[in-house]
Amino acid sequence: MVTIHRQQLLSLLSSKLAPQLVQDYCPNGLQVEGKAEIGKIVTGVTASQALIDAAIAAGADAILVHHGYFWKGEAACITGMKKRRMQSLLQHDINLFAYHLPLDVHPELGNNAQLAALLGIEKAQALLSVQPEGIVMQGRYPTARPLSEIVAALQDALGRTVLSHSAGPHLVQQVAWCSGGGQGYIDAAAADGAELFISGEVSEQTIHSSREQGIHFIAAGHHATERYGVKALGQWLANETKVAVEFIDIPNPA
Repeated sequence: MVTIHRQQLLSLLSSKLAPQLVQDYCPNGLQVEGKAEIGKIVTGVTASQALIDAAIAAGADAILVHHGYFWKGEAACITGMKKRRMQSLLQHDINLFAYHLPLDVHPELGNNAQLAALLGIEKAQALLSVQPEGIVMQGRYPTARPLSEIVAALQDALGRTVLSHSAGPHLVQQVAWCSGGGQGYIDAAAADGAELFISGEVSEQTIHSSREQGIHFIAAGHHATERYGVKALGQWLANETKVAVEFIDIPNPA
């Protein structure tokens, strides 16, 4: 079995994702230290108990996620749910690696880049009025199309029903998007001339922005829009290191 040392894996991930360039709400990198030699990596969206249990069953030495622990502003005490998660990791000597915004914005493996590829959006580039660069992307469909056609294609690609709001009869060619909880960027997308904004979540005020600025809106699911970055990162790791990597999806309707 091919293995990689924990520190070598950390260095490889840091070199690829450059977390030091992004100010984030959580620590990026190795969050919980486990065994030194890693022969099996499980990737997933969130380091939930269900993912940890699945990783233990799969014989993982490390878990690599988009949503890890130690978020800014959360209680620091290791009790209840957090204690049980940590206990599972420590008892089985499993490393936990997490990359949040660095994985969202990565131009090749990031959630936004992967979502563009999934949807067939061309000429994808960062919306430069929003920081960090790459947190909101913009691009074009090859030809203008009705919102209903985009919704149908998105539902087919993601395997779930999405929430959509039409802001009028106009077709869509120019589109902006932000995976996950990016609904607040709809105003920046509208100011840039986007005809459609896609995010993972929706807030009450998002629909008013859509109506009043004439920009279509789709909320496709936080989890659903953020499966693809960590999956692509795992595939890249497997190619680079030849270490066994398995993506495990823990379904989440949000």
